[in-house]
Amino acid sequence: MHAIGIDIGGTKIAGALVDELGTIVREDRVPTDATRPEEIENAVVAMIERLSDGPEEIAGAGVAAAGFIDAAQSTVYYAPNINWRHEPFREKLEERLDIPVIIENDANAAGWAEFRYGAGRLVSDMVVLTIGTGVGGAIVSNDRLFRGGFGAGAEIGHMRVVPGGLPCGCGAHGCIEQYGSGRALQRMANELADAGGIGQGLADVRSRTGALTGTDISALITEGDPGALAALRQLGDWLGQACASLGAILDPQLFVFGGGVAQAGELLLEPIRLAYLENLPARGFHPEPEFAIAELVNDAGVVGAADLARLHASSL
Repeated sequence: MHAIGIDIGGTKIAGALVDELGTIVREDRVPTDATRPEEIENAVVAMIERLSDGPEEIAGAGVAAAGFIDAAQSTVYYAPNINWRHEPFREKLEERLDIPVIIENDANAAGWAEFRYGAGRLVSDMVVLTIGTGVGGAIVSNDRLFRGGFGAGAEIGHMRVVPGGLPCGCGAHGCIEQYGSGRALQRMANELADAGGIGQGLADVRSRTGALTGTDISALITEGDPGALAALRQLGDWLGQACASLGAILDPQLFVFGGGVAQAGELLLEPIRLAYLENLPARGFHPEPEFAIAELVNDAGVVGAADLARLHASSL
């Protein structure tokens, strides 16, 4: 039984028809204007209709988007990049389509894909952290996706790690998003560039380009630049501390890291592991989880949304 997965981003909508093994059969992609919710609805409907045009039997469609989604996988309470406030998006789509639809948080969808078909396919309990512009998260506990009582759980990026710390876009201060994200890596790299010493390579690139971008920092990390590596270690240290707190509560077997920054691979995982162990309660008596890089990368959102739609359809 096939299912359709749709991933709504800030500038594009990606979609795919996915089989039961998580393999993409065909895919589609269109640009979108996040300021016009009605156009997003039309684009999603049109994409589902295009992806349905074939001989395959389709169980349903899953739509992944950033924001708070209710526990019924139906209403978008709030979306940061789209003007959705208590938007009954599933109801609107099902009125126009002849297949069941679910709505899911994009980080949850990507995390579920990693659990089913990627780095977490051999465990029952895992935590996924997506290290991009911000920090996204997903939790799988006892083979089930954790959503919380209202559906808005697993917002790992807004777990406070520094009381009274840096202001966050969510309105709080000291969230891990301000210390463990791609934006945080840029801030740390600029601070090292300002200080000179090991940050001289960063400073040289900044003087040539006018600003240090994520691409610049990634290139310097690959080249082994000491300043860029120091910034990455700072980032990993914060993420490891956050994982230690998560580990004390959730006791996962595996932590998985995705997003652009995770392309650094073992260079990121090493400081995360060290900080985790330094902050792990009852170290030496507590089983230690594994740490891994996400495997599905850009396909995770559509694959996870499709699989969740298939599971929903099978329960009807």
